[in-house]
Amino acid sequence: MNRSFSLGFRLPRLVPRAAIGLAALALATPSPAQDGLAGAYLAARQASMYSDYTEAARYYALALAEDPGNPALLENAMMAYLGLGDVERAIPIARRLESGANGSQVANLVIIADQMKRGAWDEAMADLEAGRSAAPLVDSLIRAWARFGQGRMSEALDAFDAASEQTGLKAFGLYHKALALAAAGDFEGADHILSGEAEGPLRATRRGVIAHAEVLSQLERHADAIELIDSAFGLEVDPGISDLRARLAAGKALPFDVVEDATQGAAEVFYTVAGALNGDAMDSYTLIYARLAEYLAPGNSDAVLLSASLLESQERYALAIDTYARVPRDDPAFYAAEIGRAEAMRKAGDVDGSIAVLQALSRDFADVAIIHVTLGDTLRGQERHDEARQAYDRAIALFDAPARAQWIVYYARGVAHERLGLWDKAEADFRQALELEPDQPQVLNYLGYSFVELKTNLDEALDMIERAVAARPDDGYITDSLGWVLYRLGRYDEAVPHMEKAAALMPIDPIVNDHLGDVYWAVGRKNEARFQWHRALSFDPEEKEADRIRRKLEIGLDRVLQEEGAPPLQSANDG
Repeated sequence: MNRSFSLGFRLPRLVPRAAIGLAALALATPSPAQDGLAGAYLAARQASMYSDYTEAARYYALALAEDPGNPALLENAMMAYLGLGDVERAIPIARRLESGANGSQVANLVIIADQMKRGAWDEAMADLEAGRSAAPLVDSLIRAWARFGQGRMSEALDAFDAASEQTGLKAFGLYHKALALAAAGDFEGADHILSGEAEGPLRATRRGVIAHAEVLSQLERHADAIELIDSAFGLEVDPGISDLRARLAAGKALPFDVVEDATQGAAEVFYTVAGALNGDAMDSYTLIYARLAEYLAPGNSDAVLLSASLLESQERYALAIDTYARVPRDDPAFYAAEIGRAEAMRKAGDVDGSIAVLQALSRDFADVAIIHVTLGDTLRGQERHDEARQAYDRAIALFDAPARAQWIVYYARGVAHERLGLWDKAEADFRQALELEPDQPQVLNYLGYSFVELKTNLDEALDMIERAVAARPDDGYITDSLGWVLYRLGRYDEAVPHMEKAAALMPIDPIVNDHLGDVYWAVGRKNEARFQWHRALSFDPEEKEADRIRRKLEIGLDRVLQEEGAPPLQSANDG
């Protein structure tokens, strides 16, 4: 069967022109002062447009050697270094841009990060008071953390309150105020905010829940911390959360280490903004904040993972792989980083390396179901269905109790079983998936379509596929399935509009066009049938299917069915 399947806080769009990112900034054309500049600049700009930070940094450095004062070259070189995570090389460029006539928001971000890294609180405050600005949220929260670094707690809390009063920024200000209170040892005050008692509940994020759990632990409220974790994460938790919960259950006090000082507080500002921008701004722009968060808090694995995922989405796989690899083995996020590294390797074309990473991970973290599921998915993608089935077996064996989210694993194993010809096991898996998620359209379609191909349970297949179509009316594969089951039932006239819609939704799919040809033939539209079969051949079907289509073009569908020993076409209305 040729059916495939795919297994924070949020901010409004705060960055109109600033969010143009590296690629667009590269379009600001410098005026070459020397002939040697042109080649380096053009190469740098090309690299920038494809987010190739390594080559962009190299060529902008060459261009700057020819024209060291060019602000556009400086800006783009700084952006390239930030993309690489080389903040130290970006800092002097930011200082040079600061001294120029044109201001730079990104340069201001870099300078602020440098000041907070060095603990230069007075310098940071003086610059903010003098008008240096990166972005409203960053300015207000950095001002508060700088006051915290100065030891002026009362003024820091006032600054957090001022940030909360800005339109759309209340949750951010409250969250950071709670972190500052906890870092100062005022766990009661932090809990008052994080619990929602102060000014209403905050939107739960992973780091926010961890921070609150640590606060509750410091207040010796371990049971409340466990209840919070269970409520936020449910039964399917990663090793880091599992370890946190186990320590609480054993009565061990958790240190508050989400933010311990003003530098880490500033890192949390950049990470918070990066998480909010993720998906709303250009990846190259969001990456700046994630990289600055890494720079200020190298141990913040969440920032490292965000940077790596942003690089992966920009198809900078080598950089993503290197970034994922920075998470140390003893970090609770190590397994997540390894899964990310394996996926980046797969996308980069190193499928064998990706599988090797996941196989090693499945041995080291044998009790983490998602690792086995990920390995199974990767193996299945390579049509190594028996190995995939075994990986899914190991994942399912780890399930303590049925849960809705498990449907995808049974579905995936069902596909592997179906591809191996183990239909009884495949059907059992699909039905188990539907027990967990009764109206899941992927499962309904796959099981219903399989029944159609097997020429069994056609009435049940029709019901399943109609439910799937109702859930996803614009899914070409599912619409094709509905037309095909009607064809199998001999309801040819009813099949036509569904098959035509499927072909409109998926105009270059060989299976859909082949099916439409068969339906046209069944209703007597034979010229149109031949046209669709010719189209199907042009879209590179599998060789076995291509041979059958050619035979239909040669002798017609009726005689092909006769040669195959299949029942002849017969309308349901024929009696």
